[in-house]
Amino acid sequence: MNEREIYLAGGCFWGMEHFLKQLDGVTGTTVGYANGHTAMPTYEQVCTDKTGFAETVRVQYDPQRIGLDTLLTMYFLAIDPTSVNKQGEDEGTQYRTGIYYSDAADLPVIEQKMDEVAERYDSPLAVEVGPLQNFFAAEDYHQDYLDKNPDGYCHLPLALMDMARRFRHK
Repeated sequence: MNEREIYLAGGCFWGMEHFLKQLDGVTGTTVGYANGHTAMPTYEQVCTDKTGFAETVRVQYDPQRIGLDTLLTMYFLAIDPTSVNKQGEDEGTQYRTGIYYSDAADLPVIEQKMDEVAERYDSPLAVEVGPLQNFFAAEDYHQDYLDKNPDGYCHLPLALMDMARRFRHK
């Protein structure tokens, strides 16, 4: 398998991870903190809004089963791409949206998808796009949080989760 990875920030990482890992072709997810300026940040530090990190999901995927374009289409269904530092009820720079790539070859696909999405909005997109500078896995209790806590907080609508499950079973 020729596994690839992309890093997606879309507000609270609990719901974003739960949504993305249900997609057919996603082979692994890790929640963590990306593109900040503190070594080995903790959740408590990130929540101070002073570390520069965004709550992010590392998404590993099989490009034979799901292409980056489709993965980004699904990502954009789960976020408000015009919202600055806010998704759902969560506010702060750690909840900003972003697409961080580890392979520069992904940039043309990302830019094309950003252009497509931008055409649907009157406001400018607030999604950061750039190379992954750093990524630190979040504490263990954050990994697969909604599997461990099915009634836990999630800013994503249940209909979106259902759509992801149907997408997987096509």
